[in-house]
Amino acid sequence: MKLKKALKLTSIAGVMCLAGLLFISCNEDVKPPGAYGPVPNENQLRWQEMEYYAFIHFSLNTYTDQSWGFGDEDINLFNPEKLDCRQWARICKGAGMKGVILTAKHHSGFCLWPSEYTEYSVKNAPWKNGKGDIVREMADACKEYGLKFGVYLSPWDRNYAEYGRPEYITYFRNQLTELLTNYGDIFEVWFDGANGGSGYYGGANETRKIDRKTYYDWPNTYKLVRELQPDIVIWNDNGDRADLRWVGTEGGYVGKTNWSLLNATGDVPEDMLMHGLEDGDSWVPGEVNTSIRPEWFYHPAEDSKVKTLPQLMDTYYHSIGRNATLLLNFPIMPNGLIHEKDEKAVLDFAAAVKEAFAVNLAENVQSEATNIRGNSKAYGPEKALDDDGETYWATDDGVDTASLTIDFGKPTRFNRFMAQEYIRLGQRVKSFTIEALIDDQWQQLAEETTIGYKRILRFPTVEATKLRFNITGAKSNPVISNIAVYDAPQLLTPPSVIRGKSGKVTIIPGDKESEIYYTLDGSTPTPDSEKYTGPITTGDGKIEVRAMAYARASGKSSPVTEEKFGISRKSWKIVGVDDEKAQVVLDGDPQTAWNHGKDGKLPVDLVVDLGEVQEINGFRYLPNQSIWSPGIITDYVFYTSVDNKNWRKTDQGEFSNIRNNPLWQTKNFPVVKARYIKLRAEKNTEGDRNMGYAEIDVITP
Repeated sequence: MKLKKALKLTSIAGVMCLAGLLFISCNEDVKPPGAYGPVPNENQLRWQEMEYYAFIHFSLNTYTDQSWGFGDEDINLFNPEKLDCRQWARICKGAGMKGVILTAKHHSGFCLWPSEYTEYSVKNAPWKNGKGDIVREMADACKEYGLKFGVYLSPWDRNYAEYGRPEYITYFRNQLTELLTNYGDIFEVWFDGANGGSGYYGGANETRKIDRKTYYDWPNTYKLVRELQPDIVIWNDNGDRADLRWVGTEGGYVGKTNWSLLNATGDVPEDMLMHGLEDGDSWVPGEVNTSIRPEWFYHPAEDSKVKTLPQLMDTYYHSIGRNATLLLNFPIMPNGLIHEKDEKAVLDFAAAVKEAFAVNLAENVQSEATNIRGNSKAYGPEKALDDDGETYWATDDGVDTASLTIDFGKPTRFNRFMAQEYIRLGQRVKSFTIEALIDDQWQQLAEETTIGYKRILRFPTVEATKLRFNITGAKSNPVISNIAVYDAPQLLTPPSVIRGKSGKVTIIPGDKESEIYYTLDGSTPTPDSEKYTGPITTGDGKIEVRAMAYARASGKSSPVTEEKFGISRKSWKIVGVDDEKAQVVLDGDPQTAWNHGKDGKLPVDLVVDLGEVQEINGFRYLPNQSIWSPGIITDYVFYTSVDNKNWRKTDQGEFSNIRNNPLWQTKNFPVVKARYIKLRAEKNTEGDRNMGYAEIDVITP
């Protein structure tokens, strides 16, 4: 009897559903979409949902003002008298970060934990009389502040005598085992891609090369990692596919088109790192790693180069807003603390992100879609507006284009759009547009490509009654888990400052609407300072320029740009080169560049006449700033002369990590007198004779 009654009720409900009279879940037979293509595993999903976490760089080369240590740095230098991992964790937590990755061992080989397998560690440093363990203190601080903990272990070790030989792999795995068994749960392990080169190597002081694809036997190393930490994700740029991928730059961005896919085998061109591979056979999402300062380790000269709030916001939109995660680095000072400027910058950044996304204007508004899977409410457009990551709007199988319209019910101002795919079922959307109904006319606001876990678009503020999200191409029927709309406050971009060869200073606005004010005496500019109206004539000596943008209507100002310039280059010239284009190396504009010496043999010399004898105590080199530019110098010798005949070797070394982070390279040495300087390029990143230069400068006492 009960069965007959149940069947009768089911039949009635079905009739009423077909008639459109009953608004209940009458489509129980509508199957959910199936997965399409590669999908993330649970570890990758947890990692993606973290979105934002910290890098910490601290080692012996912090005390030698180097980018990379050679492995022979004096262990007695390491004595951070104020080291406080709780300060690091507190700042990271306040910044909204979800975890911390600590550089437990960088390329110098110095270990921040008392490793059983080397004497080159904190156990032999003056800090805490050799009883300290920074990895332990960081792990404990992360636990206290509710942060996940990860470790960086450099595969390259410039200190260890056996590096480059089979014996080193055992040593490497022993240290990896220490880190993955003694410090609790590890959410990510980071294997840097730098490998082989000159080093101390136990006193050998030689250059060693390895095959990065085979030397480390990554399959068995990965097996060890997963046995020790089953819930971990692996980042690797060493020629073997891991769980996560590098995006090809340390500049703080990934491509606007960003697939979370690569092929499991085969070489990965740099442009593929930036964009992923639409038809890749494996889920390998991108992680954007960048530093809050120009370089990874602390350098006092960069105290005025901490990323500004607009720069950090750009980084946010170009990483998290483009289907990647953001790994933001803090360089630790020699005293063992994060600098107060870095702290202020990252906390201001957190507040700005919170303010920008405080109010979702698309929440609890009316919506409609051109296609709903099985016409089921379970997959209707409102499921993309309910702020629930486990529900989604989906279309019927075979429908790869569709539109979802949001009706605000009244004119509404907005300038941000966010969309997320339900990536448990794969990444599908290939292209989309958004439109706004303004004065009863549809206007296109943006035309973009991929979405993935999260895509955020910025555009000028509009006031509209409706917004339409059009999926114009997809690999399979779209599955959209979240859509949101925001009205973010305006941020003024600080201007940039250059000093041309003539000695005149040009200030370039970051936007077209604000006014620019500046000072030349090192004081902080205000709206009462000198207003910039055109190039500024200065003397031939050193100057310090500070400039800011100011919006009079709102009373808001940008962060202050600070630039210090040495002696004027108006009388300088490149000598011994027929190509007149070479003079752009001295024009003060970092966006112009010249390449020298495509044919012939190494080394390649660039000689500059300073016009008169000067006292100098260093030089600076800026490589070509175009992405993946050729000719970036890595190994150099620097000479000085008063007569262009008798040359003195003044400095020699390497520009560490310059390929991935092609910024100004600064080298200091004792004061010498010179009219001529010679930068001898002995090696570049491509292994050929094509040497590229954007700028050359000298440092004066």
